[in-house]
Amino acid sequence: MRALVATLLLALSAAEAHSGDSHQGLMSWPVDTVVTLPLLVLAITLYVIGVAKLWSRAGAGRGVRPWQVACFAAGWLSLAVTLLSPLHGLAEKLFVAHMAEHEIMMAIAAPLLVVARPLATMVWAVPQGWRGGLGGLTRLAPLRALWRFLTEPLAATILHAVALWAWHVPLLFDAALDNEVLHWLQHFSFFLTGLFFWWAILNGRLRERGYGAAIFYLFATALHSGFLGILLTFAPEPLYAGQSAAAAWGLTALEDQQLAGLLMWIPAGLVYAAAALALMAVWISGSGARAFTADREAATS
Repeated sequence: MRALVATLLLALSAAEAHSGDSHQGLMSWPVDTVVTLPLLVLAITLYVIGVAKLWSRAGAGRGVRPWQVACFAAGWLSLAVTLLSPLHGLAEKLFVAHMAEHEIMMAIAAPLLVVARPLATMVWAVPQGWRGGLGGLTRLAPLRALWRFLTEPLAATILHAVALWAWHVPLLFDAALDNEVLHWLQHFSFFLTGLFFWWAILNGRLRERGYGAAIFYLFATALHSGFLGILLTFAPEPLYAGQSAAAAWGLTALEDQQLAGLLMWIPAGLVYAAAALALMAVWISGSGARAFTADREAATS
């Protein structure tokens, strides 16, 4: 509770201390075709056209459900917020904004896009003659083996953890702030390993095992990411030399780091915990339904 109160108080003090330059930073919308073009191609050309073609043939709401379209839209918009909104420019000045970018990508955009399962829908956007070739690629033994490895729950959890911890090593973190290529590589690794992690949890082989192991991996991820957040929150001094512009927002570098640590520790950890509890509810409900069916069949036999 004290941590949450401290977060609110520091956020309020930062808001009150905004200077004219800070407000200009808030209103700055980055335009980067390297990011904008792939997002437009992904959302408009592939997914929207794919949905339109699929529904025109199978009927509205069939093949891809409206709730999946909504999940894709929400996931894409979340990703766009992190990369195309003023948050992206603000993240170059405030560590807490930088952390918000990463958490939105890993804990919001990635699971929403995984739940939407857009790849099959996107295939409908390509010419019909190409679909067989794309399907053939997915049947190649090396690609299938690589996919099985990347979406194996233990491997996906470890890869996601390695990406999270490695990029928060001060040397790598500061290097990413100074080098645009490394910065985008950092974003990409967080998002990609997040996709593999959530796919393994929600759509992978764990569904067939009753979600029990998935719950464990979610709690394990909440635990280790929360521990990293605790380290950032209670570090006695700033760990990253590159995040040194917090003074313009009424924060010291250490306070900025503490806010970032709290964001990783509490809100982001709650996402993983909430997902684990939701899967637990689904698992228990499914077990109860199967037990009821088995008892009824035994009674009628």
